Amino acid sequence: MSARLRHLDEIEQCIWSELESCVASRPHRREPGVEAGERIDEPAAEPAATHEWRVAALATATDDEQADCVVLREVDAPEHRLVFYTDARSPRVKQLEASQRGTLVFRSRALGQVRMRVRLAVETTGLAVSSRWARLQTRAGADAYRAAAAPGSPLDASLDDLGEREHFALIEAMAEAVEWDELDASEPRRARFDGEGPRWL
Repeated sequence: MSARLRHLDEIEQCIWSELESCVASRPHRREPGVEAGERIDEPAAEPAATHEWRVAALATATDDEQADCVVLREVDAPEHRLVFYTDARSPRVKQLEASQRGTLVFRSRALGQVRMRVRLAVETTGLAVSSRWARLQTRAGADAYRAAAAPGSPLDASLDDLGEREHFALIEAMAEAVEWDELDASEPRRARFDGEGPRWL
């Protein structure tokens, strides 16, 4: 049986390492509750897009609170910063403008569940947006940000109809508190990491 990590600092480091793996070209699979070398996939790892934490649920603290699926694009572990892409016309953008607070949930049977309280910001213009769009615009899926129909609107136009400009935007999430729940264990554990320091719950 694989040994479980016992120290909170190791678990926190492993959580952020796994999040980085979501956007890496060759992600590793070290579980937050398992010691290094105990349970790691073969070198021919799955593509980053299949990492179970790559897609998260994002809920904003608005009156009509709802959760949307978002795809993790970038991770800055030392800064506790995550980046997602969105359509600038999306209803989600208006929600974020109304409330800059939200919750991200990443769930995996093997890795556990991470609930992250975040401070959110949307960028629709500027160098951060234009530089990423320059890399993205020739890739598959870029036409989603050029679609004539805005997200959530009636499909009066064909899905193949493109507008005259792109509507690419960034969502930046700064983690303020992280809770980790171990799901696949005979004795589940929960830990919290925030400004008051790491602790068991």
